[in-house]
Amino acid sequence: LRCPAVCRLDPYDGLPESYLIHGGRTPNNEISSSLYMLTTDSRGCNRKLTLCCKERELVGEVPGARYGHTMSIVQSRGKTACVLFGGRSYMPVGERTTENWNSVVDCPPQVFLFDLEFGCSSAHTLPELSDGQSFHLALAREDCVYFLGGHSLTSDSRPPRLFRLRVELLQGSPLLSCDTLENGISISSAMITRTGPTHRYIILGGYQSDSQKRTDCSIVIVNDKGIHLEPLESPQWTPDITHSRTWFGSSA
Repeated sequence: LRCPAVCRLDPYDGLPESYLIHGGRTPNNEISSSLYMLTTDSRGCNRKLTLCCKERELVGEVPGARYGHTMSIVQSRGKTACVLFGGRSYMPVGERTTENWNSVVDCPPQVFLFDLEFGCSSAHTLPELSDGQSFHLALAREDCVYFLGGHSLTSDSRPPRLFRLRVELLQGSPLLSCDTLENGISISSAMITRTGPTHRYIILGGYQSDSQKRTDCSIVIVNDKGIHLEPLESPQWTPDITHSRTWFGSSA
């Protein structure tokens, strides 16, 4: 799969660390709508590490096939859920013709929320999220997810967007709210990695425009006060990297 959404699940209730994988482009250039859970198993006398991948079924308002989107884990009121947002998909079946058969569009800017125990999924529309976006970054802490950057096919731009989505897992129906924040950056297709047990991340690579690589690096800190971005000294990129078409991230 190329460009699926992946998120990590911490060990809980005696279950091992695992990963959720949704969507992505297949080797046949199809776009997947499947959800998988990848776990590790080290039982047995030789403690051999085995990977186990199982497909998970969702019911209700289910996200369609897409790629370039994100998944994040939120925790609220003792409950855990998964947030899925963004991405691209093929044009609707009724609009696809021979000429535009492989053309893709932004997915509608809905937020999908599903629980991991029963697989119940619901779709939510928020006025602040009015445009589709893909290849953005998502950082989660407790009941909040921050969406940073991304590319919009509709406007062919990378606006410096930063949203904070708050999810309250109330008894019955969840409550979602969204705020637009000011200190976003123009970036897409970047890599992000967590540097330790705290919510401290490094952003590396990506694109500022179709023809401009992002060679700057950033530190992102998510805490009780919100999200903070700080510049980080970049490595000395070799000419092979700076002048090559090869770069970190995809071309979006």
